[in-house]
Amino acid sequence: GAGTLGRELVKHFVKQGDDVVVLSRRNGLVDGARVLVWDGRSVSEDWAHELQNSILINLSGELVDRVPTEANIDLIENSRVEPTEALVQAALQFGAPNIWLQMSTLAIYGDAGDQILTESSQPATGPRQMAGVAKSWEAAAADAPAMRKVILRTGVVLQPGTPALNRLVRITKIFLGGKVASGKQWVSWIDYRDFIRAVDFIIKEPTLSGVVHVTSPTPITNADLMRTLRKSYNRPWSPPTPALLIRVGATFLFRTDPMLALTGRRAVPKKLLEKGFVFEIDSISKAIR
Repeated sequence: GAGTLGRELVKHFVKQGDDVVVLSRRNGLVDGARVLVWDGRSVSEDWAHELQNSILINLSGELVDRVPTEANIDLIENSRVEPTEALVQAALQFGAPNIWLQMSTLAIYGDAGDQILTESSQPATGPRQMAGVAKSWEAAAADAPAMRKVILRTGVVLQPGTPALNRLVRITKIFLGGKVASGKQWVSWIDYRDFIRAVDFIIKEPTLSGVVHVTSPTPITNADLMRTLRKSYNRPWSPPTPALLIRVGATFLFRTDPMLALTGRRAVPKKLLEKGFVFEIDSISKAIR
């Protein structure tokens, strides 16, 4: 609850009058919430008793926005798996939540091409920093005791101040906002306000369980995304960025994973739509604005 997305969720639930407790590795203030410090690995009665009869939203995990060395992939994976395993053990020992919302990622489907992905689609075998990490993350919550458990497979959450969006805006402003490689990679995205509304909807909809896609119903290609950014910042057409240049620039200039730009997933939120959830921000241009 101490990250950018977590703080927005805290605001939402505090405004509703809920008692909000944040488990964090850092001791700090989160407006309206009680912050309890833990190491993300071990179980302590100091915080574990808070889980009983609660609604648990597990967002733990380091940013994936880093070069995919073995050490970094281990960090990404362990920062998700270890806290989840600790939460499962705490719930088993001290009392289970009523609802367990487990964050996950659409990257579990790897590079899925043009295939339309729903909650019944099968995870991919790789790459490890995407599908591998996601499968380990979800497996860590498999034995979580709760009356209802939901796996939130989420796309790119568009929110001011996040590294990925900041980088795209920056390169667009300096006239480098052309499509990446072929531009055909699908981007599954969701505005952070719709993400929060979807989480609230899932909590209040007792028939939703298992895997739920928390992503906009209108995925777009990388070419469309970059075109929208150029239009939003009044920039002209820009030449495409070749895949080789992306690999070099991502690794040595931006210190991130080139596969984040070169792979894609075309996911739709079938379960949310079937239950009547309405996305308020369903176009990429509206989200960017």
